[in-house]
Amino acid sequence: MHVPDGFIDAPVSLAAGVAAAGAVAVSLRGARRELDERTAPLAGLVAAFIFAVQMLNFPVAAGTSGHLLGGALAAILVGPYTGVLCVSVVLLMQGLLFADGGLTALGVNIVTMGVVTVVVAYAVFRGLVRLLPDSRRSITVAAFAGALLSVPAAAAFFTLLYALGGTTDVPIAKVFGAMVGIHVLIGIGEAVITAATVGAVIAVRPDLVHGARGLSAPLKLRVGGELVDAPASAAVPVAARSTKPVWITGLVAALALAGIVSFYASSSPDGLEKVAADKGIDQKVTEHAAADSPLADYSVKDVSDARLSGGLAGVIGVGATVLVGTGVFWTVRRRRSADLTAASTAVPAA
Repeated sequence: MHVPDGFIDAPVSLAAGVAAAGAVAVSLRGARRELDERTAPLAGLVAAFIFAVQMLNFPVAAGTSGHLLGGALAAILVGPYTGVLCVSVVLLMQGLLFADGGLTALGVNIVTMGVVTVVVAYAVFRGLVRLLPDSRRSITVAAFAGALLSVPAAAAFFTLLYALGGTTDVPIAKVFGAMVGIHVLIGIGEAVITAATVGAVIAVRPDLVHGARGLSAPLKLRVGGELVDAPASAAVPVAARSTKPVWITGLVAALALAGIVSFYASSSPDGLEKVAADKGIDQKVTEHAAADSPLADYSVKDVSDARLSGGLAGVIGVGATVLVGTGVFWTVRRRRSADLTAASTAVPAA
């Protein structure tokens, strides 16, 4: 659902940019409360994983494909404020390096794919968690529902922006019906990916899942060739458990998805591209400012082999995203530590 330059006029794009900047500023402050020494590097990994999975377009219907938006996954794994930042980092990397999503439409994309998806998904998720039994399965079910609803919500919000500032004269009812209809189907794929990923992390390290705080995974011991729960006295304190295995596993998975599996992704246009072509809302699309990037269109310039070119581009994208994301989140975490230190050493006024 990456909106290119030219779909939305300048005034609405500017307003969306201001809204996106405000959302990022609020999220930077909110993320200080969500991140700690263990989760700050994992947040960068979540951004890289979202980047990788977004390269895996899956077929949905009638020559149309979809891909993960990622807001629900990020919000549940690392928190809603950090989730907005994760998606924003991904969109920035895609726009600057890969010419995916317009630069003048960056604010539109951040608000639509980041803010709206995070807010809707996390609200649904938290509401269901309160109603369902306190279990890992409930977390997974709530994640599925939140992700499912977040995608058509983002499609509806795009339609609202198009109604306010669309550059072509197309009946809004037709745009709304087509966008929401196809993105309900894409939402099913989003829900499956989100629930599967959240479930996999909860199975081994529920303490690292923001939305699963309060759940704990028992320490496993191998007895007679089988894994069994260890006695409570043998449990390892959460703070003492290393996050390196999770981080390494996640990074390897992201590199494999972007570098290898992405070659087999659907080549059909995604939901927005299909609707834009069918309804004529792409008549005034403009060339991307980064069209001459050596990584434009997720391929490496001057590498003729399509498989190698796409794989290298994916690996570079994952590496760049994890580096930038981790840098951002460590900076946010250090800022919080500095604030806490300053507050603890401050001398009350007489």
